[in-house]
Amino acid sequence: MKRIQIGEMSASQVVLGIMNFTEPDKDTVRALEVAAEGGINFFDNADIYGGGECEKIFADSFGKSTLKRENVYIQSKVGIVPGKEFNFTKEHIIEATEGSMKRLKVDYLDSLLLHRPDTLMEPEEVNYAFEELKKAGKVRYFGVSNQNSGQIELLKTAVKVPLLMNQLQFSLTNTGMIDSGFHVNMADARSIDHDGGILEYSRAHKMTIQAWSPFRYGLFEGFFVGNREKFPDLNDKLEELAEKYGVTPDGIAIAWINRHPANMQTIIGTVNPTRIKSVTDASDVILTHQEWYDLYLSAGNDLP
Repeated sequence: MKRIQIGEMSASQVVLGIMNFTEPDKDTVRALEVAAEGGINFFDNADIYGGGECEKIFADSFGKSTLKRENVYIQSKVGIVPGKEFNFTKEHIIEATEGSMKRLKVDYLDSLLLHRPDTLMEPEEVNYAFEELKKAGKVRYFGVSNQNSGQIELLKTAVKVPLLMNQLQFSLTNTGMIDSGFHVNMADARSIDHDGGILEYSRAHKMTIQAWSPFRYGLFEGFFVGNREKFPDLNDKLEELAEKYGVTPDGIAIAWINRHPANMQTIIGTVNPTRIKSVTDASDVILTHQEWYDLYLSAGNDLP
């Protein structure tokens, strides 16, 4: 599997997210082992997943698996207090990070992301928290999640450590950050830039985009792979290319994201070992320039 350099981390291009680690069982252990066998060495957590239970289940499953801490990268996200607030105060960032570390049973996190923007954020407080966590050896690298270029630039007025990652929703059916680039200088709906040119900003500033929800349409409305009622043309093309490359339609959906020269990571959130293997088996598929555009258009997108 292709590796992406993030700081000193040689990280797998495919990431296993643990949001669906909701029940401790043999499948979660096997999911980790199949992921590692397929080349995945990067695991994405968040303090809010399952109210913290997902991190505990991940830690328990990791301990029962054959994986070794020194061979993997563990990431978590903080900043959301569900149903109440987004909180980037220094006290909350430090307390939430230490809470994640305790649940994950780790001495340090390889990376920590700020999860959703806090409009009351004081960049100086974020810097204080990051500097303290880094100095104490609790976090190696830092980034953000679901933030636009202006919000990142505001953080950088005070934050001294590099911001290396931004976790953003992106898939064949969630293409907003690409659409606006195609429709520059036009007045149609796709010309609206909702994200502050975040794709181009990330490439220019060497920030790794971590694409989440690669198989879903809408926010969490459903899956487009296999959904012929809503996406018949897209599934025809996914199946055609899956047959050509000897992989699954899931694998082609991931290959489409990985083909982009922004050098993204893609986060898959499943505990199904078969599905994990179908993605890792396709991790080295490189779609042609035309195949990439064919998939984009078959998803209902257009070009001006």
